[in-house]
Amino acid sequence: MRAARLIRLVLLLQSRPSMTAAELAAELEVSERTITRDALALSEAGVPVYADRGRAGGYRLVGGYRTRLTGLARGEVEALFLSGLPGALREMGLADAASAARLKVSAALLPSLRDAPEAAGRRFHLDAPAWFQEPPTPELLAPVADAVWGDLPVRAVYRRGERTVTRDLEPYGLVMKAGVWYVCARSGSSYRTYRVDRFTEVTVGEEPFERDPDFELAAFWTARSAEFARSLLRAEVVLRLTGEGARRLPYVTDRAAAHEAVAAGTPEPDGRLRVVLPVESEEVAFGQLLGLGPEAEVLAPAALRERFAAAARALAGRYA
Repeated sequence: MRAARLIRLVLLLQSRPSMTAAELAAELEVSERTITRDALALSEAGVPVYADRGRAGGYRLVGGYRTRLTGLARGEVEALFLSGLPGALREMGLADAASAARLKVSAALLPSLRDAPEAAGRRFHLDAPAWFQEPPTPELLAPVADAVWGDLPVRAVYRRGERTVTRDLEPYGLVMKAGVWYVCARSGSSYRTYRVDRFTEVTVGEEPFERDPDFELAAFWTARSAEFARSLLRAEVVLRLTGEGARRLPYVTDRAAAHEAVAAGTPEPDGRLRVVLPVESEEVAFGQLLGLGPEAEVLAPAALRERFAAAARALAGRYA
């Protein structure tokens, strides 16, 4: 979009003494003619873009012109990058900082662009929690978030089943998955993930810890969540699926396991597909596979097959 390109052009010129039309065109992935038109538009809007003529010429900003984006405080900048998550900002206590940052950015825009934030807000919204769930905000999320921002260690009392344990942690990052908050932290020499709503006490240290520069939160979370999901699949069931059942299987059970099971399935003479599906337990599998109705037939284990047969008889009797 042109509005975004004009902002990028100003910021590029602000970061360097001068840039040629060719350099700007390469950075913005447009033609040099487009750069000429954009520079003229900025000049007409009051931004002092000056064109130096000649072989060594280029574009520069006159008189040390700076956008007012430099008025942002560090906390506001950090909150601005989370502004697509309004609920998360409120829960971490950053809503006011994000609001201030958005106002400063809006004030720095050209008059013709100042409706852009409102226009985007009317068109895009991210609602992270799953349907039909309103998980409560963890009471200790705010101090954990402060520790993450400040690279400060914490001593946390953590509820594990019927008992509590105390851990000294270096919190590297927060992740919200389906409305549930997790903190990824280093404990000793290893990295672990903890549910924030299971913290019963948090004491934040005063001296920052030294972060591992190679740690990447997104990569860590992807690997750890996949590992966790796999660790839950401790049993197997054998199914015979219709085409519709095979299509719907990933929507009722672990998606990756379902896709792998279908891909490795064996076609049967009647057109159905025989698959071996890893599941958490027979109890969990019963609740999940019941949603497929007649599109799935459980072949093994025998106890689970009999449970489905009993459920089918009960349904038939109910609707007779």
